[in-house]
Amino acid sequence: MPKITPIEMGRPRVLEFFAGIGLARMGLEKAGFSVVWANDIEKDKKSMYDRQFGESTAHSYSLGDIGEVGASDLPGGTSLAWASSPCTDLSLAGTRKGLAGSQSGTFWHFVRILEELGEERPQSVVLENVTGLATSHGGEDIRSAIKAFNELGYSVDVLAIDARRFLPQSRPRIFLVGSQKPPEANEEGPSELRPEWMQWIFADPELRTHRAVLPSPPAPNTGGFSETVEEMNLNDSRWWDSERTEAFFESLSPIQRARVLSMQKGVEVKYRTAYRRTRKGKPVWEVRPDDISGCLRTARGGSSKQAVVRLGKNRFQVRWMTPLEYARLMGAAEYDLSAARTNQALFGFGDAVAVPVVEWLAENYLLPLIAGTLEAPAFQGEVRKYG
Repeated sequence: MPKITPIEMGRPRVLEFFAGIGLARMGLEKAGFSVVWANDIEKDKKSMYDRQFGESTAHSYSLGDIGEVGASDLPGGTSLAWASSPCTDLSLAGTRKGLAGSQSGTFWHFVRILEELGEERPQSVVLENVTGLATSHGGEDIRSAIKAFNELGYSVDVLAIDARRFLPQSRPRIFLVGSQKPPEANEEGPSELRPEWMQWIFADPELRTHRAVLPSPPAPNTGGFSETVEEMNLNDSRWWDSERTEAFFESLSPIQRARVLSMQKGVEVKYRTAYRRTRKGKPVWEVRPDDISGCLRTARGGSSKQAVVRLGKNRFQVRWMTPLEYARLMGAAEYDLSAARTNQALFGFGDAVAVPVVEWLAENYLLPLIAGTLEAPAFQGEVRKYG
């Protein structure tokens, strides 16, 4: 009987740094990659990761500080290194200490490990982060990151992709795609993936960059959040009581109150999301006017949690967003949540990258890049749906 080669053996192998609960892995493997190694420091994230993916001799997960990981700890024969490094010090919601910060500074350990790999380092790398990376320290942080990749032999492309193109969630992110064998085809000027505000990066003579020709991503969604809402009884205990709901309403601005009252009186049931903000020293709630979720965030601190508002048929109800809704809004509706605590799940998803964004990037850019076939748009004609 002839030997049967497992399908994973023919797939490009990936190292997944700052893996979290594995949403990058989900997107990469949907596109045809095989993630063979992962690392993260959070035990709660690893427990969710293990529950979702199980154990396999073809994959290992290194739990602990990336500062303690060395090249000798990694499997060989990999084509891609993916890093969704912590964004705390780069995000507009964070301290903006830049890449020198205690958490986002872990990026430099990623660079160190790549350097240690020498000729065995992957052909391509991806750094995913918040768009604040492009402006942190007046742009010096992203210049430093690109220079670091350049010194390791990678030319770098920079893309801005909002998860809203695939999901009903506003979640803009930036992707640095490094390649030791960049494509010859170049795209000039601003585009959907490389807007005007990032053109200075490609014009910087000190940086080695490229702009791959890619297909246009799907247009941004204008609705769809209501379709992700978890079904539950109107008397479910997760809906806030009348006193708490009234306090929510009283905190709204006059304009928002009028909008909420109008939707409450409507014959159609509508769902909206809301964030708690601080305005003039006072905590207030702000309800989004559209059928799109705000950017999901980690659930550490009440202001980062997002509420769901149900309006229509003379009813007005409010509750916290559920883990299943978080999963759906990240393109991971099938994620195994059976053993996850609520805050554990909210933190895991709020600190992750949206699955269909990774899948689109992997299918249309990373796979052809590694195969050496990225000279023209990956496809033309009908746009494929993701998520």
